Amino acid sequence: MAVSLEVGEKELQELTRLATTYALAHGLLYLPVGDVQPPAPTSAIHAPLAIFPTSYPRSKFSLAQKLQPLFNVLYARVATDDQFLDKVMGAVEGAGKVDEFTGQLWRCWKQLRDEGIQQSWQLGLFRSDYLLHDPEGGKDVSLKQVEFNTISSSFGALSYRSSALHRYLAKSTSYFGAFPGLSLDDLPTNDTPSRLARGLAEAHEVYGSANAQILFVVQQNERNIFDQMDLEYELLERHSLHVIRQTFDDLVESAEIDATSRTLRIKHPVTNQAVEISTVYFRAGYTPTDYPTQTHFDIRLLLERSRAIKCPTIQLQLAGGKKVQQALTKPGVLESFLLDRTRWDGPDFTEDDVALLRASWMGMWGLDEDDGGGTDKARSAAEKLVLKPQREGGGNNVYRSSIPGFLDTLPTAEREAWIAMELIETPKGVINYLVRAGSGSQGAVRTETISELGIFGWALFGPGAKEIKHEEAGWLVRTKGTDSDEGGVATGFSVLDSLLLVD
Repeated sequence: MAVSLEVGEKELQELTRLATTYALAHGLLYLPVGDVQPPAPTSAIHAPLAIFPTSYPRSKFSLAQKLQPLFNVLYARVATDDQFLDKVMGAVEGAGKVDEFTGQLWRCWKQLRDEGIQQSWQLGLFRSDYLLHDPEGGKDVSLKQVEFNTISSSFGALSYRSSALHRYLAKSTSYFGAFPGLSLDDLPTNDTPSRLARGLAEAHEVYGSANAQILFVVQQNERNIFDQMDLEYELLERHSLHVIRQTFDDLVESAEIDATSRTLRIKHPVTNQAVEISTVYFRAGYTPTDYPTQTHFDIRLLLERSRAIKCPTIQLQLAGGKKVQQALTKPGVLESFLLDRTRWDGPDFTEDDVALLRASWMGMWGLDEDDGGGTDKARSAAEKLVLKPQREGGGNNVYRSSIPGFLDTLPTAEREAWIAMELIETPKGVINYLVRAGSGSQGAVRTETISELGIFGWALFGPGAKEIKHEEAGWLVRTKGTDSDEGGVATGFSVLDSLLLVD
């Protein structure tokens, strides 16, 4: 896996010029940093990017694609198993007892169940993230899952543009010989935006009102707007579906539900006319900062009370929790979701399917476990571990030498909200050149890197996941320097990348 990428200074400068120009010309963009974004964007910067595609084993890429349909169905079934989610994530038995954000979401879901849930269909736009595990320096490289995302799985559109960028550089320069024998066939194409849009369009069709529109719930001052807008353009151009973008603050003033039909309507920001909503797509709502007041939770509850199809529902959001990922690794749990034909209709799975999924997981346990786990094991193995809470969005984990001191301050009652996971040992000596807007004279910075592969998928499913449509929906690569443990692009740790498949 080690690649030196020896390239001259003039060649590197030309590749950097071509890459950043292409990014600006083709929508591989971010809004610039600012405390408050103007109502209409007046400027943009290119997204952080890698100059070269990352060499990646063809067999592991194919395996990740093969796993996605299994995960699509698995998490659809998890989201329809109320008893399991109550036990793992609930505020009475599970992680929600000690994690206030998780508990608040669960209590909203429990209230919805008590009232009677209005919409039985659920949509998930998923992303399963992987690292290569290489503990013996290339002798036995394997694919290991980092996490499974069930809400706001971002960068689908920009991943398409970053792969197109690298194909352009290969066509225009052949990378000046940095990849001997380079073939465009080894740079996989990526059509993530159209596939994700198809999932949203399928939800709209199941809802059954041609004049309804799709609601994107977004964060204030969103810098990653171009990634979202590409989905909006796909929905309009390929499916003739209109999108309304609203923040939670906007929805406090604009959202209402018909008391009889449970139809969700939003006041159009320009015409002020009420627009029926078929599908609610959450690009916000995954972090406590999205709910600064109880009013914001109340708006989430109002949206969930409607008969619009949610992407995701609260229960599907809870299914993406780290405690669920850890619970699925326990003996017999995965089998109960995939092999028990007395519980589930639909696709039949085999023991080989179960073995493939289990092989993609590192060892995990809960910090509250007394039998074979807990904090004592986390202390003794700290240098090979990461601790994870029930949070999304990056910057929340605790790594290696920081673990013992963190455990000293973690109240016993809060251990149930955390899991310990064995660290994935990534390949060494992988080199790339990373470019961030505003880097000035630094230009492209040469560094040893780690690359994380994300595979997108979507699933639209009814009660008990008996009826389910789903597909694998493209891929994403995020690359960072080896000096960083965290890996989010939006949080500034990683850059957007793509793959060069090798045998």
